Amino acid sequence: MLVVAESIRLFSEHGYESTTVEQIASAAGMSRRTFFRQFGSKEDVIFADHESLLAQVDDTLAGFEGDPWSAVCAAAEVVFSHFRRDRDLAVRRAQVVQEVPALRDRELVTTYRYQGAFEEFLRRRLPDEPPVRIVAYVAAITGTHNYLLRQMIRGDADATLERLRRELARVAVALGAEVDRIDAEDMPQQVTVVTYPAGTPPDEVARRVADELRKA
Repeated sequence: MLVVAESIRLFSEHGYESTTVEQIASAAGMSRRTFFRQFGSKEDVIFADHESLLAQVDDTLAGFEGDPWSAVCAAAEVVFSHFRRDRDLAVRRAQVVQEVPALRDRELVTTYRYQGAFEEFLRRRLPDEPPVRIVAYVAAITGTHNYLLRQMIRGDADATLERLRRELARVAVALGAEVDRIDAEDMPQQVTVVTYPAGTPPDEVARRVADELRKA
């Protein structure tokens, strides 16, 4: 989306606070009125592509032919692929977000929207599954995805879609999900036990799972 790219470019070059709506609208070839009608604010525009991405996630979950646990992994890959296709834009956005507390808070809320979509999908498709298992699974999957996404943005050449697919399959197997991903089928089966206090952030859960897998 041109206006998202132009807004992030301007924020990166001139600073978030110093960039005006008029500058963004002019760079994107639209009027100030049109900008406000479509986006509402500077804060909204920097995350605007997440709305279409969340819709893609919903479509992936709804249309996935396979077990529900695997559908969540496939949806996580959709998110990763979206940002990897335009890594330069993702890098600039990350730099801008880190400099503005309000944007960091907004990014956190946006992250939890993906997690919420995964949890809602699994609860709907697996009504007899204990909610705590669904929450733990989604936390580990999203935490693993977010870690590798950050690594990709930071320039880690090993943070690829293929590695994400392998790591998600490992997490799924470790947590006992009956995934039907091709990568998981060829992996030796093992049981990994990870304990963590209630309320532990998803990224920390994923880190502990990854630590245990490395030990194994």
